[in-house]
Amino acid sequence: MSTPSQNSRRNFIKKAIGGAIVTSVPSVLKASPNQVISLVAPERYDKKFSPNDQVNVAVIGMGIMGFNNWETSSQIPGVKLIAACDLYTGRLDRAKELYGKDIFATKDYREILERSDIDAVIIATSDHWHDHISIDAMNKGKHVYCEKPMVHKLEEGAEVIATQKRTGKVMQIGSQRVSSIATQKTREIFESGVIGDLILVETWMDRQGGGGAWQYSIPTDANAGTVDWDRFLGDAPKVPYDPTRFFRWRNYQDYGTGIAGDLFVHLFSGLHTVTSSKGPNRIYATGGLRYWKDGRDVPDVILGLCDYPSSDKHPAFNLQVRVNFADGSRDGERLRLIGTDGVITMGWSEITVTLNKTPKAPGYGGWDSFNTFTEAQQKEYEKWYKAKYPAGTPEMINPGTTYKAPERYSANYDHHMNFYKGIREKMPIKEDALFGMRAAGPALACNKSVFEKKIVNWDPETAKLV
Repeated sequence: MSTPSQNSRRNFIKKAIGGAIVTSVPSVLKASPNQVISLVAPERYDKKFSPNDQVNVAVIGMGIMGFNNWETSSQIPGVKLIAACDLYTGRLDRAKELYGKDIFATKDYREILERSDIDAVIIATSDHWHDHISIDAMNKGKHVYCEKPMVHKLEEGAEVIATQKRTGKVMQIGSQRVSSIATQKTREIFESGVIGDLILVETWMDRQGGGGAWQYSIPTDANAGTVDWDRFLGDAPKVPYDPTRFFRWRNYQDYGTGIAGDLFVHLFSGLHTVTSSKGPNRIYATGGLRYWKDGRDVPDVILGLCDYPSSDKHPAFNLQVRVNFADGSRDGERLRLIGTDGVITMGWSEITVTLNKTPKAPGYGGWDSFNTFTEAQQKEYEKWYKAKYPAGTPEMINPGTTYKAPERYSANYDHHMNFYKGIREKMPIKEDALFGMRAAGPALACNKSVFEKKIVNWDPETAKLV
């Protein structure tokens, strides 16, 4: 008789053979050790568009991600940059150098929202402006691609979600890994049931030094004349002009959300995509400033623990998440889903599946009290054990199969493509406002737990604090 676990494995084999993104058909179970199976990237979006179908875009916040997002969007057919907004004159000048002197440049995003020739905005400002600009843009009829985290504070999410729902505008939050073929393949493997019941998830995104710790370059011409400091502050506390706070805003709670808001969001959004989870309901985190004592007021190490309640998509499980900004090992980033029958390990562009059934039988020998029994009792125990557990302890089925995305594959491209297809073709959005808040909420709750030294209760259905 086939067990449920055996049936799930057979179903997985059938699914893998018929899957659209696998280039070869060996099953995870029978593949040779360390076999690598290539994932197939979707064809690039090459549809032709008439001028009437062109999406005219403005980028608000021409920092690192502003330029990066436009470079990705510019690869999508039928998308044109019309305007750029930034609070530092040099970045507006740079946008004109790269994209032409004809683009409209301003330090006031409201001027962009008043233009009838702009269909969509990319928001890549400091975090404390995300909700204001997103809400204003949708109310003005613009579609929104907003960098993660969607909001700066937990209480800001509800209005963003309500505005998207009321206006019907397309909103994509910029955690690009939700659109990655590696993430989609991991979801397929997870849903097959091949690793059994999910027990624990370990995930981390460590970085080492330099720009990875937000020590960004500050231009020599930055001053109160080239930087609109008052506009930057917005609803943040009023303090004198400080170029370090402006160009390295991620280091400060007044404008950014630290490593939880910047990086935990990627980990939560990836996990939620893979498991179809809506999020945890109990969050506790600790951390501190251990290495980058450069004036910042956000931790450079955070360790978080989350309880995920059971749902129709997964059993109850626990998550441990961390970010460390002084990592000497360069261990990078991983998402490990540990089940009763195996482990899925997902990186940014690859997945490894290892099957190793966890026995229900306790086993004996090795580091065990069995060896303290008398020889006669050992023999009696062996007879009893074999009668009670005739199947014994299963051996490892497969040492590991790895799936890899193509070398030049870009999840960023697929995420932006999804945004523009949502605008033109009504395609479902991978990370709308509700999904974005379900990822941002637990991340920001980690900050709240660290700063207030308490457990945070969260409602994953409504994406609100309890």
